[in-house]
Amino acid sequence: MELRQLEYFMTVCEELHFTRAAEKLNIAQPTLSQQIKVLEGEVGIPLFDRIGKKTALTEAGEILYKHCKQIFYELEQAQAAIGELNGLERGRLTIGSLLTCMNYLLPPALVRFKALYPNIKLSVHGLRTEEIERSILENKLDLGLTFLPNGNDELEEISLYTEELALAVPKGHPLAIKSAVNFDQITNIPLILMPENYQLRQLIKGYARTVGITINPALELTTLESIIQLTEKGMGAPILPLPYFEHLNNQDIKVVKILNPTPQREIGIIYRKDKFMCTATRAFIGEVTKAVAGGVEEQAININP
Repeated sequence: MELRQLEYFMTVCEELHFTRAAEKLNIAQPTLSQQIKVLEGEVGIPLFDRIGKKTALTEAGEILYKHCKQIFYELEQAQAAIGELNGLERGRLTIGSLLTCMNYLLPPALVRFKALYPNIKLSVHGLRTEEIERSILENKLDLGLTFLPNGNDELEEISLYTEELALAVPKGHPLAIKSAVNFDQITNIPLILMPENYQLRQLIKGYARTVGITINPALELTTLESIIQLTEKGMGAPILPLPYFEHLNNQDIKVVKILNPTPQREIGIIYRKDKFMCTATRAFIGEVTKAVAGGVEEQAININP
């Protein structure tokens, strides 16, 4: 069984389509099909069910796919460790982040990190909390900037800060003259919120239950830019992190604090406990920590290698 065959197998598993997999691998489809047949001959059992144009994993295929993911993960870890031993500062770092954090927290950290490690290919993806956790467990992300606590035993977490959520209303709104509003008063305001499958929405719903009210937004949107634009036009009022509003410094909206209770969320970094933490990864965590601290000296962080 060769690594090349396993790479071909993994690609077919991800695409579940031989033609697309062959294109992704930049090889001819007959070559790919032949290599998969050879692999099936070596394991002694079919790995795929081919019914018409549809391709599906067999039970044996599912088992091999699970172990292949771990094999390639371990190889990546070995390469990272050896590269560290040789003093290499090349490679890539893939990060998943909550959308709000991408706007006000990551940019200064990214600028400083790229100045220190210009040869590291950096990819940042704006994702929901559940997507970040799943992608880290599937080795598609190296780090995640997300809600804490995480609660998964396979993941390590580093707490960064706790932020308040606040309400924003357009200029001219009756609440624009106020500095704060009680949580139970927001039922009288048309709200613009993230959809139900977003952790931020669930957090707001949880706080609403504590004061005995139900949240029924007038609008649900997934993009922050659209939420702010509609707020400016008087279509509703969003509840978002206070640092995000402060970063925007939008003169067409007024930020109003929420009291009794003040909704809060803890933000931090998560990563796999068994992941090798190279110098570049540690440096990125350090730059995010400095961004949180407002550019003061980097705080010491204990990370298990």
